[in-house]
Amino acid sequence: MTLIQGRTGDWEVVIGLEVHAQVTSKSKLFSGASTEFGAEPNTQVSLVDAAMPGMLPVINEKAVEQAVRTGLGLNAQINLKSIFDRKNYFYPDLPQGYQISQYLDPVVGKGEIEIDLEDGSTRTVGITRLHLEQDAGKSIHDQDPRKTLVDLNRSGVALMEIVSEPDIRSAEEAGAYVEKIRSILRYLGTCDGNMQEGSMRADVNVSVRKPGDDFGTRAEIKNVNSIRFIRQAIDYEVRRQIELIEDGGEVDQETRLFDPDRGETRSMRSKEEAHDYRYFPDPDLLPLEFEQSWVDVIRETLPELPDQKKHRFVDDYGLSVIDAGTLAAERKIAEFFEAVAEGRDAKVAANWVMGELFGALNRTDTDIATSPVSAAQLGQLIDLIADGTVSNRLAKNVFEIMFETGDDPEKIVEERGMKQVTDTGAIEAMVDQVISDSPAQVAQYRDAEPDKRGKMIGYFVGQVMKASRGTANPQQVNALLKEKLDALC
Repeated sequence: MTLIQGRTGDWEVVIGLEVHAQVTSKSKLFSGASTEFGAEPNTQVSLVDAAMPGMLPVINEKAVEQAVRTGLGLNAQINLKSIFDRKNYFYPDLPQGYQISQYLDPVVGKGEIEIDLEDGSTRTVGITRLHLEQDAGKSIHDQDPRKTLVDLNRSGVALMEIVSEPDIRSAEEAGAYVEKIRSILRYLGTCDGNMQEGSMRADVNVSVRKPGDDFGTRAEIKNVNSIRFIRQAIDYEVRRQIELIEDGGEVDQETRLFDPDRGETRSMRSKEEAHDYRYFPDPDLLPLEFEQSWVDVIRETLPELPDQKKHRFVDDYGLSVIDAGTLAAERKIAEFFEAVAEGRDAKVAANWVMGELFGALNRTDTDIATSPVSAAQLGQLIDLIADGTVSNRLAKNVFEIMFETGDDPEKIVEERGMKQVTDTGAIEAMVDQVISDSPAQVAQYRDAEPDKRGKMIGYFVGQVMKASRGTANPQQVNALLKEKLDALC
């Protein structure tokens, strides 16, 4: 259990998340309007989305299928009958005056997922429900000094709201939960998980309590759009609530916003209870009903999911749980790794993918899908190490050139003269020259205690490698140097 130290003792954090994920679909939930991101304002709005009189919603079967698919990926109960409700509230970017959502009878019921923590441990977090609903439009406040503009392109876009149980106990766990949800959605192809574009965002419910007490009063932090901000918002809100209670105050049940510039939450409005929304079944939509056989067909098409892939990487490739989890987190990364590892030492392949490749991708802000180095090319480089063509040290230099040019490793090694020198005579000549040019270091080596000479040999190795431009076989260099230096003692 993660506890937070306050002035009056320990406090336990209780967190529940509502993840809003835009369904991967070419059209909206109840209209045929496009969902493509980046269009000019108000160019993807049907008469249904604009709430023109007499316009009737028609359910998008693909969106329903994606919701069921997601529910199966969350190990959740699929409800063969669900009901769409009207959630009534006024907002300028909600032209209907209500949102079509689901309340008491969602399409997906209880489930659970396993989250991976930084220390290699795992935790199970319960899923309360997944329901389908319309997204609202977007109010724009920075285009005119006196007016708020409204873009209805997003109005009516299909959302899945995934609600967790209050099982999360720290900012770290909350971040891991959202990462796992995003990973599952991307594997399933039901949401692209792009938080920057708003296709995935989270409402974070935070409360604190003394260990063993009943749940405290929660505050809801709305529309947090990055995992880093989720963690920051929780850390701030937890401290705010603890200090407030310890100073004799009470936490208000309210909706708050997170200001990433200041790293703090601020009050937005009092938190409405569900009955304030005046939910009632939408009279324009029949109950959503489908057959178990249809669900079974969808289940058969599910890909291998991240947890399944992680466990297979541990069992089949002998990877550590942490390394396996890292490689399995994103489908494209997992596929890249497996292509590199095919027919090769999987641990070596994993080290190169997570080390040199990830480092280069992060440094250049490049996605693995557009990596200049393909899986086949990285595999070829590992083969060159295995057959002694290049050393590990040389291979890192070759990789940098590969990443910069996109050339095959064989071509780079051949054209740039980077093939490892294994000719004993050539290496011996370089060793002899270095010893001859380093009388002071030779004297220090000779006068040192035998058990300390091993560390001192590094200087000579470095000089030989420099002379060979890194091409000399390091093992041969070490062996020859030790033999010749010990002979002088």
